[in-house]
Amino acid sequence: MNAMETQPIRQKLQNILRWFVPVAAALAFAAWMYISPEGALGKLDAIGYAVCHRIDARSFQIDERQLPLCARCTGEFYAAGAGLIFHLFVSGKKSRLPSRGIIVVFVLFLFAFGIDGSNSYIYLLKQTSRGALDHIPNLYTPNNVLRLFTGSGMGIALAAVLYPVVNQTLWRTLDDRPALEWKSLGILTGLIIAINLLILTDSPIVLYPIAYLSALGTLSLLVIVFAILWIMIMRQDNTFESPRQLWLPLLAGFTLAMLMLLSIDLFRLQFTGTWSGFPGMSG
Repeated sequence: MNAMETQPIRQKLQNILRWFVPVAAALAFAAWMYISPEGALGKLDAIGYAVCHRIDARSFQIDERQLPLCARCTGEFYAAGAGLIFHLFVSGKKSRLPSRGIIVVFVLFLFAFGIDGSNSYIYLLKQTSRGALDHIPNLYTPNNVLRLFTGSGMGIALAAVLYPVVNQTLWRTLDDRPALEWKSLGILTGLIIAINLLILTDSPIVLYPIAYLSALGTLSLLVIVFAILWIMIMRQDNTFESPRQLWLPLLAGFTLAMLMLLSIDLFRLQFTGTWSGFPGMSG
């Protein structure tokens, strides 16, 4: 079958998808809304529930109510969400990955994330399985301050790598400049550090917006990844010229993200019987 014969078939498929994807998105979203807890914060909890352990002692609190994600995931996903917004305004359609020097910084962020996460996990296992891992020493006593800062460093790196990759996939005409340079990295890192310090005040004025930004940052990352997967499957790489043309891939990504959240939420709820952290893990 030649290109001229396949063109009408692709056009028919596109027309079908223009109707099917919005209906699927509405159904997936409605199903997820139905099973998730009541209230705005309850819906945010259901997003965090699919990607985070949600252990109460390892989470920040608003009047003794934990945030949708633990301290580490809060830092990671709010910083990733803030980073994507930052890149959207600062980087435009720039599509080259950061320089090697900046990549080295991100590797250090990843190293800190891994070390603190591993140390924290071993500490948790020691608390929940007395005597089982006593022969493995902890480097230090883990705390939510380190979880927040190492998580947010990882979030900065995620956004900085994902953004140019998305641009490389989407646009017909590419801006072949680095999406992140040293000056922009310094500004973004400074902003994240300042926000982290505000989070540590435990003020509800700060924590309520962070609850939304971290949960919606999680959802945004899932939507973007699934949208890129959709574009690759549909063989639409480098065919877009305007953001307005992205509504169908983004809606498809949203549908797949909702189905993923719905599946994991239902499985975990069936397994644990609670929307809170994993039972028996309170360290």
